[in-house]
Amino acid sequence: MPQRKNKKILIYFFLLILLGSINNNSINNLKFEKIKSINIFGLDENEQKKILYNLNNLDLKNIFFIKKKNFQNIIESNSLVEDYNVIKKYPHSIDINIKKTNFIARINKNRKFFLLGNNGKLSNNDISNIQLPYIFGNPDINEVVELKKIIDQSNIEYSQIGSLYYFKSNRWDLKFTNNFLIKLPEKIDRETLDKISFFLKNIKLENKKILDARIKNQIIILNE
Repeated sequence: MPQRKNKKILIYFFLLILLGSINNNSINNLKFEKIKSINIFGLDENEQKKILYNLNNLDLKNIFFIKKKNFQNIIESNSLVEDYNVIKKYPHSIDINIKKTNFIARINKNRKFFLLGNNGKLSNNDISNIQLPYIFGNPDINEVVELKKIIDQSNIEYSQIGSLYYFKSNRWDLKFTNNFLIKLPEKIDRETLDKISFFLKNIKLENKKILDARIKNQIIILNE
């Protein structure tokens, strides 16, 4: 980072000397080259083309006056982008390195399923066939992302969850791929999930279908 700042300072210093050493007529005739190439890394070819198309519609001036905010709206509007950085490669090239989001679930919105990314954005369901749990109900997207983080920190295997059900009381049910259902309390933390995980691994659950952990410090096992 310090090297990049030092590089910018040297370039601006050079321009200052250059502009200070030429007369007014020369300044009027002086023209900087426009950006000739923008390279995007981290997305597949089709997604790269979508971003490039929109960027090329911008009136991009010379590289010395381009700022990250010139690209911000276009890049961040892409639902697959979780993080990115823009690198100027003087004199007329720009590299954009993108961190693609990981999909964490399929969620039903307005009777249509979407892919939910770890960045909290929704993408078309048909762009990936990866196996993911389904989310039912109408939760706030940020709450889903936070729940995923808590599960990942716990001993419960997220990959074994087939469905997540959200209730208006701000409570969740987790249904595993083997159809076993866990009724979670309103307040969920790592400690609670670890206790449930320990219970599941150490108690025989023959013909049991439901674990009810809604009441604090109690776990109830039901047949159905």
